[in-house]
Amino acid sequence: MNLRHPLARRAALGLLSACALAAASPATWAQGWPTKPVRIVVPYAPGGTSDAAARLLAERLGPVLGQTVVVENRAGASGTTGIDAMARSTDGHTFAFAAISPLTLNPHLQKVPYDPLKDVMPVAAVMYSPIYFVATPAFTGKTFADALAQAKAKPGALNVATSGMGSVGHLMLEHIGKKAGVKFNHIPYKGSGQVINDAAGGQFELFTTNPSPAVNGLIAQGKLRVLAVAAAHRLPAFPDAPTFTELGHPDANLSSVFGVFAPARTPSDVQKRLNTEVNKVLADKDVQERLSKLDNIVSPASVEQFSTQVQREYEANARVIKEAGIKLE
Repeated sequence: MNLRHPLARRAALGLLSACALAAASPATWAQGWPTKPVRIVVPYAPGGTSDAAARLLAERLGPVLGQTVVVENRAGASGTTGIDAMARSTDGHTFAFAAISPLTLNPHLQKVPYDPLKDVMPVAAVMYSPIYFVATPAFTGKTFADALAQAKAKPGALNVATSGMGSVGHLMLEHIGKKAGVKFNHIPYKGSGQVINDAAGGQFELFTTNPSPAVNGLIAQGKLRVLAVAAAHRLPAFPDAPTFTELGHPDANLSSVFGVFAPARTPSDVQKRLNTEVNKVLADKDVQERLSKLDNIVSPASVEQFSTQVQREYEANARVIKEAGIKLE
């Protein structure tokens, strides 16, 4: 090659640049990332537990990443809309903070625009939100055992509300009914807000719900009672409420797991860097206290551990939904 010719020199420089890029190690690439503001998509409306947790993460991640971290709410289709927007991004700086249900539940109930196991990468587990099994003023019993006894005595007469068909709370009911041999009258709502309002008014006897300021306030006032919780251990706020595992229903001991997700094309070193930084944030006692105020339990994990958890729940939900014949109306 005649390097004296301008085009030849340009070609040679291009070749050298390409070789240098190819020789760069993944670690070197990760050290240079991020190069612009990082965006965290929250596929739910502002103001909820997930939104608050995402903003706390953004607040703490910004300084360690050396870039502004912004939160964008993209609600719709039970989290599917926001997850799809994140999965389609190609800028290397867009992620999502969400429950794992858009990957492990939604695809079994409706057509989603992404492959939950191929287009989205679980990067960092953050927390799990337990589920309460709650009695309203309309419930005449006192314990979870009373609820089973009533359901067995009059099949289909005991009303239990959830936030929707195919929700984690609904799957919990299916597990309980199958194990105990009882039939509840499931009342599916579209979201949790109206459920809580109707629960306070005794529109049904029982319901399942995640922690929230509204429901925790009504429990504190004595208007609602927690009969059982889906959690790894009894919750400090409700020491007398047993877990479903204690009650002999381990399959019903489900909870809403939240974490950070990335488009599958995101380089593995960037995924691991983000996992490392998120886990450092979760190790901070102030962060733990802020997340635990509503009984959210910090649950960090490696990229591999989180991916395995999502895969297993995807497969488990597929079996339950098929056996129960659950379909969205």
